[in-house]
Amino acid sequence: MSIKTIFLGIFLAISTAQISAYADTVKLKSDHPDRYTVVKGDTLWDISARFLEDPWLWPEIWHINPEISNPHLIYPGDVIQLTYVEGKPVLTVQRGRPTVKLSPHARASKLETAIPTIPLDSIKQFMQHPRVISKHELDDAPYIVASEEGRLISGTENKIYVRGISDRDYLEFSILRPGEAYIDPEGGKNEILGYEAINVGTAKVLKYGDPATLYITKASREILTGDRLLPITEDDEVSQHFIPHAPGKEMHGLIISVFGGVSRISQFQVVVLNLGIQDNIEPGHVFAIYQSGETVRDTINPHMGRTVKLPDERAGTLMVIRPFERISYALVMEAKRDIRVFDAVKNP
Repeated sequence: MSIKTIFLGIFLAISTAQISAYADTVKLKSDHPDRYTVVKGDTLWDISARFLEDPWLWPEIWHINPEISNPHLIYPGDVIQLTYVEGKPVLTVQRGRPTVKLSPHARASKLETAIPTIPLDSIKQFMQHPRVISKHELDDAPYIVASEEGRLISGTENKIYVRGISDRDYLEFSILRPGEAYIDPEGGKNEILGYEAINVGTAKVLKYGDPATLYITKASREILTGDRLLPITEDDEVSQHFIPHAPGKEMHGLIISVFGGVSRISQFQVVVLNLGIQDNIEPGHVFAIYQSGETVRDTINPHMGRTVKLPDERAGTLMVIRPFERISYALVMEAKRDIRVFDAVKNP
């Protein structure tokens, strides 16, 4: 499946009766349009933000038009229209008819692809080779013991020699290097939740054995002796179906890391949460980001207490894009102020 093909299958489950129930919680923007024509480069989130105060709520007022073929995908040229059913707002799509310029000779052209839910370029690197591994998995993984002709640094089309490949069912491997340790600051234990596994390349087995001989098919960084390998499996194929929804129960967590070495986090940056599959986190889960209120001195009336903690302030919204066992990657969708590591996340 193409990375830009977003199948909105959940919308099939949204009936008119459900729309009436859900729409009570949806707030329209005061300056919302009545209709909008989709253009190339749009995302479903951006379009929803034109109509709704909380863009992630669009599945709750989406209405399937059964008269058009394949209503689950939205394309440039389609018209999104705001209508009302029993006094409740609903969004409908009218299939556009793109203009095709004919020419006297045959040519190859790409079919127009459906618009994505979110800007996929922001998360592409995190979806193609994302891995979070435990120390045990890291220690037990096969490793490069030497390179062809004694090279210190290897790259694409070089041979490498690997020890520890015992299962001959796997032919292709990701080459990994341990990165940042993800530490949970809650509870005061500073527990390690896992390690970032940086993908530096891929390799294919030429000959099994001890050591096995592999051929580097792609290198994104220099490949070194000691780098680890893990097999590429079907489980590594990550769904691109992001249907935003709130967690089914109250959840609280923290942003514990951010990619890119920055201290202040803005829109469309990927962050790491200390919540994972073991906490029932799913792709598409939406959280509100809160910054803890400062503690200030009361210089007016010390009898009320010398200090007082100001209320927590909402700083933005994020959506989970890839959960692992004990952590998750999430994309910041909205940032009302600078977001920081250790800001809290809660149900929206």
